[in-house]
Amino acid sequence: MNPDLDLTLDRVIRAPRAKVWNAWTDPARFAQWWLPAPTVCRVDRLEVRPGGALVTGMSDDGSAFVPHMDASFLVVDEMERIVFTNAIDSAWRPANPEPVTMTAEITLRDHADGTHYQVVVRHGDPAARARHADLGFADGWGATTGQLAAVAEGRPIG
Repeated sequence: MNPDLDLTLDRVIRAPRAKVWNAWTDPARFAQWWLPAPTVCRVDRLEVRPGGALVTGMSDDGSAFVPHMDASFLVVDEMERIVFTNAIDSAWRPANPEPVTMTAEITLRDHADGTHYQVVVRHGDPAARARHADLGFADGWGATTGQLAAVAEGRPIG
């Protein structure tokens, strides 16, 4: 990890790793937690495999959706690690996404209380990292991780 380029989040989710993995790989479950509530997520493509697509839309009212994420999975180690980037879109074309280009690595490890969930979001330069931090990385990714925990733990979001 490079503190000048990377943002991180660590959390213990009180659910077995299989349930956290399922929340990441089942489109219906993924849609429940991927965007901070009350924003509604629509999963257009969730192909959790190397080279697979991650395409989502978002809506404030649940009816009018705008694009949210168009990314590709780079590495998928079942039940252990997911790496995706929005620097390459779902058609494998170079992308320049707004508001920031990133590569995210999600790691799942067994923990005495459930699953240790770690996120490392890598940026190409310190300015991109700072922009992502200023846009609310900690609050946004923190909120969605809390929602992921609720889905994996089988409790209501919120």
